[in-house]
Amino acid sequence: MPMTSSASSFIRQVPLAQPFTDQKPGTSGLRKSSRQFQTPHYLESFIEASLRVLPGVAGGTLVVGGDGRFGNRAAIETIARMAAAHGVARLVTTTGGILSTPAASNLIRQRGAIGGIILSASHNPGGPEGDFGVKINGANGGPAPESLTDAIHAATLSLDGYRIADARAISLDGPGSHQLGAMAVEVIDGVDDYIALMQQLFDFDRIAALLRGNFRLAFDAMHAVTGPYASRIFEDLLGAPAGTVRNGVPLEDFGGGHPDPNLTYAHELAELLMQGDAYDFGAACDGDGDRNMILGRRCFVNPSDSLAVLTANATLAPGYAGGLAGVARSMPTSAAADVVAKALGIACFETPTGWKFFGNLLDAGRITLCGEESFGTGSNHIREKDGLWAVLFWLQILAVRDCPVSEVMASHWGAFGRHYYSRHDYEAIASDAAHGLYDRVKGMLPSLPGERFAGRGIAAADHFGYTDPVDGSISQGQGLRLLLDDGSRVVLRLSGTGTQGATLRVYLESYMPSSGDLGLDPQTALASMIQAIDNLAEIRQRTGMERPTVIT
Repeated sequence: MPMTSSASSFIRQVPLAQPFTDQKPGTSGLRKSSRQFQTPHYLESFIEASLRVLPGVAGGTLVVGGDGRFGNRAAIETIARMAAAHGVARLVTTTGGILSTPAASNLIRQRGAIGGIILSASHNPGGPEGDFGVKINGANGGPAPESLTDAIHAATLSLDGYRIADARAISLDGPGSHQLGAMAVEVIDGVDDYIALMQQLFDFDRIAALLRGNFRLAFDAMHAVTGPYASRIFEDLLGAPAGTVRNGVPLEDFGGGHPDPNLTYAHELAELLMQGDAYDFGAACDGDGDRNMILGRRCFVNPSDSLAVLTANATLAPGYAGGLAGVARSMPTSAAADVVAKALGIACFETPTGWKFFGNLLDAGRITLCGEESFGTGSNHIREKDGLWAVLFWLQILAVRDCPVSEVMASHWGAFGRHYYSRHDYEAIASDAAHGLYDRVKGMLPSLPGERFAGRGIAAADHFGYTDPVDGSISQGQGLRLLLDDGSRVVLRLSGTGTQGATLRVYLESYMPSSGDLGLDPQTALASMIQAIDNLAEIRQRTGMERPTVIT
């Protein structure tokens, strides 16, 4: 529907024949196929439940935007009409409805909003045959806590209808001020506020001097949300040559690609850096802009190592010159950051997977940096992981240290040792097979300590649980861990962020001190552990897959 302003509206109650029973949010909101979200009343049901549960809706400010995937604009229109019907005083959205998840977090905090509704399925494919998602963020700018998402789910199970304002729509084609009944609607440029925040954290003049010299940068926006942000930052402000940003126009289906910045789905960028010498630095971000991949010339930076390097070099960035309060990582992420934290004398926390677990630590001032092995890093500047922030942080380090990425990594390993690390993803496994494999290994855990595994002894085996040090909340069942007697470990998890079948993730880690061989290929260094976990868990036998879908 074309979007024009309206000064009048009235509220209509739409009945539901029966509530939907499949709207339980996962760690990153409600993700389903695009076709499922096009089911009549499906989106409206979840939004109605969210607006009933989110505190402060009546009279509050709400931020709404998304990554530009199929269904984005239509969903914003529906949400605006429902927000007006629920008494929201002001709705803030963006031109084209394009708003990265990090930028949304910043806007929520900057505007004192009650929260935000972010339309994205992150790194999942888009288009009519792809996926769509809705994520609710709280007033701190971070993902809604489990207590809130549980309440939303409970509300969906008892809905008998929803409220929506009958009104003509609001134009998203350019900035402007509009009214939907009593609700004010601001359409703003979604890039400006984010850039202003980045300029507070990093020395843009120093980075510009790097990019205007002989340093060659390639950035792949993957036809996703970061294209407009990256073009403005790297090409317009920092002076990188035109064409530095590749695939920079957001498309509803991401150009038919899979907007997941890893060596498999961003293989064209990886080949440029890993097989050639034309570029010094490469980076990519995902669908909604919260993940990042970092590459140097013939050098891939593992996300776990990236967090450790940022921690070790944090004071080189103006925004972190005063040092760090602490650092946190998700449990499957390697312990590389732990070693740095110990050397710096700062706290290091191990949390379950899911950015929301970092929120309490950030709000309490216990940590400054945090990250996950799934290509996500961030800090206390917002309450989400932030892909472009990580890219700028790396450019800041390279500009100050005046050396290539490979040298940064070599010196880091020389000081702290190397955590050989890899993640093997087995995607789209039949749910029964995936859960059967997982439950079998879970049942074996009590008997595993003392057994031999890849030439090592199993020191402990458990189902990871976490007690939040801030509020005392407990999260159980966060992954199966085999902890070996030399500090190595293997972790198994079933992912909840896909929409087709199940994904088994196998994480492998082996520590090599600085005196050891730091130049091995990770798959070679971990080969015995890879074989051992396949034998123990019967992965190939039970999944029918000869190799992982993705190796990171």
